[in-house]
Amino acid sequence: METASIVWFRQDLRIQDNPALHAAIRRGRPIIPVYIWSPAEEGEWQPGGASKWWLHNALLSLENELKAKQSQLIIRAGSALEILTQLRQETNADAILWNRRYEPFAIERDRKIKESFKGKVTVESFNSSLLFEPWEIHNKEGKPFKVFTAFWKTILAKGDLRPAIASDVKTWPQPEQCPDSLPLAKLQLLPKIDWAKTIRSTWQPGRAGAEKRLEIFLNGIVSNYATTRDYPGIDGVSKLSPYIHWGELSAREIWHSVKDLRLNNKNPHCAKSVETYLKELAWREFAHHLLYHFPKTDCEPLDDRFRQFPWQAKSSYLKAWQKGETGIPIVDAGMRELWATGWMHNRVRMIVASFLVKDLLIPWNDGARWFWDTLVDADLANNTLGWQWTAGCGADAAPYFRIFNPLLQSKKFDPDGDYIRTWLPELSNLSNDEIHEPWQLDKQALQRAKIVLGKNYPAPIVDHAEARLKALAAFDAIKEDRGKEDKGKAARIETSVHRGNK
Repeated sequence: METASIVWFRQDLRIQDNPALHAAIRRGRPIIPVYIWSPAEEGEWQPGGASKWWLHNALLSLENELKAKQSQLIIRAGSALEILTQLRQETNADAILWNRRYEPFAIERDRKIKESFKGKVTVESFNSSLLFEPWEIHNKEGKPFKVFTAFWKTILAKGDLRPAIASDVKTWPQPEQCPDSLPLAKLQLLPKIDWAKTIRSTWQPGRAGAEKRLEIFLNGIVSNYATTRDYPGIDGVSKLSPYIHWGELSAREIWHSVKDLRLNNKNPHCAKSVETYLKELAWREFAHHLLYHFPKTDCEPLDDRFRQFPWQAKSSYLKAWQKGETGIPIVDAGMRELWATGWMHNRVRMIVASFLVKDLLIPWNDGARWFWDTLVDADLANNTLGWQWTAGCGADAAPYFRIFNPLLQSKKFDPDGDYIRTWLPELSNLSNDEIHEPWQLDKQALQRAKIVLGKNYPAPIVDHAEARLKALAAFDAIKEDRGKEDKGKAARIETSVHRGNK
């Protein structure tokens, strides 16, 4: 029986620029593409509802892509190690190849799998999702970065990236007999109650949808990205995040496509916009860099002071925030966009996150978990970085200067209320000036707009000015506690030094 190569697909659901697949093609032996559904192995970060919806459709797209190559995606469910062992026996495979993931549980799982197959078959992993490996970027002391600016400068100093792998192979060797495969529907990734109608109308998962969105971005949006990216009421961002997360596009493909655009466009405004977007890709790298080097930060604050932060986990506030019923239009619009589409504009993500942790004093972990369940681009590294950044307990954080005023943010970045009207139609009769703070209107104005506060739109659950003062007081408290700890630690060190000298 001829030997074969198993290619284990994970979050690299594409044929193009897929290092593991292309390594298998170079081996010249039959290829067994496999996807293993093993959510239990992902611990507490099992895919949420929106992620599972996307995954189902992305796998369906990959199945069709492989069929066009006269190949077949083998779907199995269960322990990755057990299934890879079974497949190796069934196919006489002498190589198991995959592209790396960087979540702590994935690193540990991959280590155990490599140890299990050591000396038996060729086992090799590749970098498919990042521009650089997390261990390749470090400061002069060889330590990981905690500040983005220095991280970004180091990436630029690395020089040009290798090009994406060309995909000119029409077919590859097939096994004499394919192993058994589960029907995709057996994974039960789609919701039993169909809540995904708006998500379906918003997104096209899979490589074709990824290429289409990239083309839209490159052919217009990116040229003005530096100015349009902060305005949620217009189509001014890439919306490539779910395609990057699921690996339907590689970060390397996007980097080169955007950079090539800058080289071919002499407009200085375009050059600035391109650099701004490339920085956003670098922020994604930074997120993975941090999670790799500080693997407990998915649940614990990077800044130890925040273990003592006086959070106020009020369930009624959390529920109002989740449902988009806080009475703050820009916050509610963002949360309703998230529920309807599985995505939220990045500027609004910062606003709603700041409101949760600073105005409501609800733990950042609660927000991270809600995003995890509702985002189609739910990425553990990005999610962790974003929430810890906003809470002030992560890398590059300056909490005193990041208590967003949702009203000022709303007026600045949604001046005409277009975004708010899209997701809060009950406020659509308000004028551009009124729509940001309907609670300030008199009875006549509310009646004219057919709004009854507390009935068809809620009154604000907190006053921002008062909430801001409470948040600052909480920050001062942990700052003082840390100061006492530092003084005590210094005294202990000094004492130990004197004893040593004796």
